[in-house]
Amino acid sequence: MEQTMIAMQLDAPGEPLRRVQRAIPEPGPDEIRVKVAACGVCRTDLHIADGDIHGPLPIVPGHEIVGRVDATGAGVSRFRLGDRVGIGWLAGTCGVCSYCRDGRENLCDDPDFTGFTRDGGFASHCIADARYCFPLPNAFGDLHAAPLLCAGLIGYRAYLLAGEGDRIGLYGFGAAAHILAQLALAEHRSVFAFTREGDSAGQEFARDLGCQWAGNSTQAPPEPLDAAIIFAPVGALVPEALKRVRKGGRVVCAGIHMSDIPSFPYADLWEERSILSVANLTRADGSGFLALAAKYAIETHVTAFPLDQANAALDLLRSGKVEGSLVLRP
Repeated sequence: MEQTMIAMQLDAPGEPLRRVQRAIPEPGPDEIRVKVAACGVCRTDLHIADGDIHGPLPIVPGHEIVGRVDATGAGVSRFRLGDRVGIGWLAGTCGVCSYCRDGRENLCDDPDFTGFTRDGGFASHCIADARYCFPLPNAFGDLHAAPLLCAGLIGYRAYLLAGEGDRIGLYGFGAAAHILAQLALAEHRSVFAFTREGDSAGQEFARDLGCQWAGNSTQAPPEPLDAAIIFAPVGALVPEALKRVRKGGRVVCAGIHMSDIPSFPYADLWEERSILSVANLTRADGSGFLALAAKYAIETHVTAFPLDQANAALDLLRSGKVEGSLVLRP
């Protein structure tokens, strides 16, 4: 009898994900098949479902995947059957373009992305290129490891781009920010959390984690910032953040999609302030961050949903009323 798998599939932007049953696929050369134990629900999944960014359809979203190898393709030596692995957003690169040759595979001209150009982890099983998967530290259980694989990894790349300043502002205190705040605090930096107006629960959550200050995104922190990282997909936050960083400070836009940035006075950018964006991640980012997450015992705050309730999880994320991360479990 042919074995089957379950997946939550997006057929068209704006439509709910549809539960489908299909044959379990076989891994090809350099690929592994993973039985999914947990998959985080990321804002990028929401952008895909809502049609803010466009890829091939139908697609199974999900790129914060934790699972165990249950089949290997030809040429795979890095993982064995039963190994626990993490699968993130970057699913493959060409390896030959100028960016790949320069060690900037996150900017590859012909990339592949989990849950966007190839089926992801909102499923009982998925296929991944073994060369782009990560062994996971034993310090984290399946549910708590899942958010590290995008919220953590993309947050970490943004953190590196923010530079070495002592005072860091985080705009949008959700899945990525609650992880990144712990990393910054462990490295003895001061963290200032900015939330949407009236989000007293989010501000209290930030203070409970050790943030020095928490307030609305339109408020001024008690002292100038060395850098600000924007996780909320709101372009109007860019000029707000520019007003809050010191001379020479940086504003890093960490999302894959953002509403338009309104015009602002040149004076707010002058004095060598800069605006940067983050695109994807490299495998070196992943290895570096996962080691630090284990070293500093970073805790992810998760709310779990059954796989069949993926649409409910996306609705909750869309509402903005999430503390920490959402995770699906088959």
